[in-house]
Amino acid sequence: MYHLSLQRDFEARHYLIGGDWGIENVEHAHPYRLEWILEGPALDEHGYLVDLVEVEAHLEATLRRFRGSLLNELPEFAGLNPSLENFARVLATQLAALDRTGLTGQTVRLWESSSAWASFDQRL
Repeated sequence: MYHLSLQRDFEARHYLIGGDWGIENVEHAHPYRLEWILEGPALDEHGYLVDLVEVEAHLEATLRRFRGSLLNELPEFAGLNPSLENFARVLATQLAALDRTGLTGQTVRLWESSSAWASFDQRL
């Protein structure tokens, strides 16, 4: 199985809901790092799993929606706590819109600090 990974750093804001998490209940920003791992069993005739230029453009377009945003105000989080876990799933769902020819899975790993991350795996 082949894997291709891209990483991007961006900042977004949120506040947690539905419980008493102290300072996390107050709006604040995180310096997120996203790692997007694509997987597939074969390379194309050029020796690529996917077209890296296309993948990078899709990743940037997806992150543009969240970069600098207050997650709580976005429709993707309506009725959801904007937790790290939910944010990883939301990002994976949006990133899965890429042309998936030849891909069998993806993982989105999302850090909110140097010591805390969550991931969401998806079969495509």
